[in-house]
Parts: sequence; C-alpha cells; structure tokens
Amino acid sequence: MRWWFAGSLILACFLAACAGSAAPQTQARNRIVYGLTLQPSGFDPHINSSSELGIPLRQVYDTLVYRDPTTKDFVPGLATEWMIAPDGLVYTFRLRQGVTFHDGTPFNAQAVAANLDRITDPNTASQKAAFMLGPYAGYGIVDEFTIQINLSEPYSPLLDSLSQVYLGIASPQALGEYSLERYQFHQVGTGPFTFVEYVPGDRIVLRRNPTYDWGPAFYQAGNLDEIEFRFFTDAPTRSAALESGAAQIMGELPPTDARALTANSAVQIVPVTIPGQPLQFLFNTRRFPTDNRQVRQALLFGTNRNAIIDAVFQRFSPVAWGPLSANTLFYNRDIIGLYAQDTGQAQTLLAAAGFADSNANGYLDVSGVELEVKVIVPPWGQIPEVAQLLQDQWRTIGVRAVLEPVPTRNALLEAVKTGDYNLVAFYSFGLDPVLLNQYYLSSSPDNWTGYANPSLDRVLLEAARQTDTSTRRTLYAQAQQLIMDEALILPIRDYVNLNAASSALQRMAFDAYGWFPLLPNTSMSGGS
Repeated sequence: MRWWFAGSLILACFLAACAGSAAPQTQARNRIVYGLTLQPSGFDPHINSSSELGIPLRQVYDTLVYRDPTTKDFVPGLATEWMIAPDGLVYTFRLRQGVTFHDGTPFNAQAVAANLDRITDPNTASQKAAFMLGPYAGYGIVDEFTIQINLSEPYSPLLDSLSQVYLGIASPQALGEYSLERYQFHQVGTGPFTFVEYVPGDRIVLRRNPTYDWGPAFYQAGNLDEIEFRFFTDAPTRSAALESGAAQIMGELPPTDARALTANSAVQIVPVTIPGQPLQFLFNTRRFPTDNRQVRQALLFGTNRNAIIDAVFQRFSPVAWGPLSANTLFYNRDIIGLYAQDTGQAQTLLAAAGFADSNANGYLDVSGVELEVKVIVPPWGQIPEVAQLLQDQWRTIGVRAVLEPVPTRNALLEAVKTGDYNLVAFYSFGLDPVLLNQYYLSSSPDNWTGYANPSLDRVLLEAARQTDTSTRRTLYAQAQQLIMDEALILPIRDYVNLNAASSALQRMAFDAYGWFPLLPNTSMSGGS
C-alpha cells in the first residue's frame, strides 16, 4: 500500500483575511453580481447534473480531494491523505480535523458516510453523482477521522470524481432536517462561502464564511464578502449587464459580443477552454443514410470547420478533431488533422456509396431515395448557427440537411428516444476521459450513435480499471482513433467559455474543470 500525503495545508494568510467579523447581513461592502446563463431544473449537487449549478455551489462545498488548477494533480481537501489498496478495491481517507459545517456540525467520517448514503439511495434519483462513484460497493468507518470507500472492481477515475462539486460534502444535520425537495433551498457545506438563499428564476446569494481556514493550497485571500448570482438566460442581455454595471462577472458571452467587449477597458475577457467533449454532432449509425460509414466520412470531409470557427466563434475556439477536447487528459494528438475539409474526397466517397444526382436537382440520390439527413438542433452553445452553416456546406456536396430544432434538453432527449435522426448535437464536460464510456459503450443507454463494437468496449472498460497512467494513455488513444476511424462523430470546436468581468476584479481564475470560478481568490480593487 502507498500513501499520498500533503500535510495539513493551513492557509495562514486566508485565515488572517477571513477571521474577522462576518459581513453585515444587509449591506456587504465587497459585493458582486455574477451572471448565470441557465436555469437548471434544480440546484442540489447530489441530485442535479448541470455544470451551471457548480458555479455557485463550488463555493459552498468542499470535497475530499481537489485537482490543482495548474498541475491537474490531486491535492488534499477534506481528506489530508489517502491510500489505495494494491488491488484497487479499497480507498482509505484520513480526514481533516477541526472542520465544521456552516451550521456548526462537526465534520468527520460519519458525515462523509451520510453523504454517500444520500447519493447512492435510489430515492435520491441522482442524475450524476451516484454514477461518478463507478462500481461503488459501500464504505467502512475505521475511526472518527478515517473512512474507507469500497469498490467491486478497480475504478481509476474515483479520485477525479471525488474532487468534483457533485460529490461535495454536506452537513448531515441539514440533510436530515430537510427533504430531498427542500434541501436545495437550505444548503450547508464547509466551504469558503455560506448559502444565504435561493429564489428560483431570480437569485442565489452567498456570504463569506469568516472562519474558513482549511481550503486547498491554491485558495488565496480574496476580499469578496457577498456574491449574488442572477440569471441572464437571454444571451444579448449579458454584455449590456456588464457594461451598465448590473453584473460584475458573466459567463458564456456570445462570441460576437466578447469580440466587441475587447475594446472596452472597463471589462476584461477571460476565455476558459473546458475539458471533456467538444461541440460535436453524433451520427446515428442505425438509420439510413448515416448507417453507411462512407456517408459519415463524406459529411466529415464536406465540413469546413475553419469557416465555422471564423463566422460563429470569432476564432475564440480552436477546431476540434476527435471525441475529446485537446486539454482533456490522455488526448490523442495523432488525430489532429483527420477529415480536414476535402470536397473532392467527400464526393468520391458518396459516389462509391452509390449516390448520384439522377434528376439533376442538385441533391444526390440512390434508387430514387434522396440523400437527406435529419439533424437535431438544441438552442445553446451557438449550435443553431453551426447547423445552418453545415446545411449550406453540405448542399455543395449534394446532401440535403433537415434541421429539427428542440427547445430544451428534455426535448432533445425525447427526440433521441424516437431514433428518428441522423445527427444530434451534444457534449459533456470532464477532465478524465472515462466520460467516453457513457456515450460509446455498446450497452450504454446514452450510446446515441447505436454503434456496438466489443473491441471498443474492452478498451474503454480496461482504461477505467487501469491505474497506470501510461497504460491508460495508450488505451484512450486507441479508443479515440477507433471512434474517428468509424466516423461516429463530427467534432466542430473545443468548447471555450467566454467569461467577462469588471476590470475592478482581480485574480479571476477557474478550477481544473474550467466551469467553476475560484471566487475565494477574487478581490475587488479598492475593497477592504
């Protein structure tokens, strides 16, 4: 057995900055408004799955471990050290002592156990957290400050999961006091900010925790006293809110607005590349004509991604080449340049697949059946604009694209269930490429491509079991290459979140996963 140890990382400077009296309940001096761009169906990290919920709740909860934003290494959080058994089935965590939840409840092994019980309880209906535990098989409390997590088989992404807000540790007293439906309005963690209120559709308010002195080493001594998160779901309102001072931080600016704001000295643009999947269109391999590999490859060759990056994303985003963004762990650089635009190659592949323009109407057909693809188009992430350009580009190679807009994520999921589509735009985020399992394992309910390959299954499952870094890198390189050889997706761009903030704010930074700001580090110039 081998121990990972980094000591008790007491942040003396942070304690000095935060140990004074709490900010006034009604008029915090260093107060900002942070613009959220989505209203998720819920804000409970153990239940809900959106990235948006982590923006405020990363400030409320600590996790057992963290990833350093720069090195991506695991560092202590609520656990000061951890040990992995040689067979990979038992993870032992020694917990930090002297930590209290915002309601005064002491943090200990029993508190961790209560959170694991809640997350894995079927009645919780966890959308993400429970699945992040992988082959979880229970826990064992060794003593007051030592807990073991047991697995039924090795699962190397466990530490990565435990570092994310969805597995943040909540007060067992608060979990017992409030129902599953009500807890999201009364959240209690151990983090640098306390939860004040949540008014759905309107605001979330957090206030600085004056006793916080157990954060990870990369937390610094910021001076924000209170943060009000407000919803700006209408994209055109975001830059106006920044320029008027109605908000001091905003995420997911439209690229054209971000480009315009670069000329405004009162605003700083903070682009952050998000690890995980790129903006992509997944091909349905079970439906004509994308059941034909040559057709899928032709659509890839027939796409001018550079033109899309220029027109839609204002060059803030890089071209994507595979199923992982370039800053995701174990990214395979050998796939860079695959399926670069080649109209001649696209036409050759379609001819080889038996398609020709038999009636001279500009669209190809075979046996009188026109070459038409149905594309499911959700409204976020500039996907409608991308889909419109794809429709125009594919027309030049004789393919008719029919765009099917869907208004919400739930509507997208319902459309996918019908199987009546050729491509669907979707992506998810994460640093560990185990996220590929959800979309490419033959048996996964989210295998929207419908592609089944025992060889790909073996590679993905073994990559999740292996703990050796070089072995995992080799396996994930194989998986990425196979996915692109089979042309299962059309990758468009690596996702970049275009954040903007008032120039009065200093040390704006984000965690290793890109979405979640390090607001304990942020300071307001001229503030106390």
